[in-house]
Amino acid sequence: MSSTRVLILGTLLDGPLHGYEVRRRLELWGAGYWANVAYGSIYHGLAKMAGEGLLAVVEQGQGGKTVYEVTDEGREEFRRQLLGYWWEIKPIVDPFQVALTFIDRLPTPDLVNAMKARLEQLRAAVSSTERALEAKLAFDAPRHIDECIRLANAQLRSQLEWVEGAIVRVENGELP
Repeated sequence: MSSTRVLILGTLLDGPLHGYEVRRRLELWGAGYWANVAYGSIYHGLAKMAGEGLLAVVEQGQGGKTVYEVTDEGREEFRRQLLGYWWEIKPIVDPFQVALTFIDRLPTPDLVNAMKARLEQLRAAVSSTERALEAKLAFDAPRHIDECIRLANAQLRSQLEWVEGAIVRVENGELP
């Protein structure tokens, strides 16, 4: 089960919602960033999980607004998956590690330029997550969602710190 499915089930635990409301809540939480949610997949996921018995349609509204609620089977699936996420450590897959694997294949000037460009992107991303946290607070989203944003920010800051040090090591001839 994908993270998006778990997020949908968890969101619907608060009560019946239609797809737009689920999407809006996940957007408010910033799930597109820290959970890689493809918002267009929410509607497909809702229909699929209803077909699997994890959700029930409680209202077929006008204009295609279908309201869903979690079934007992959906609650149990959510609980099972959620506990699995707490107990299971999976590697964070980042294409940057592929680039890092071949750090020795680039001429030093190209490598330093690429690293400096990454550094600027990381600084912008850190700033963006900090703004997202401030904006989320203004919308009164749950406090525990702050932790998702803080964790994403800490991961970005960690990579930023590494890149800053790596640039110095490359410029000093210590890398690659």
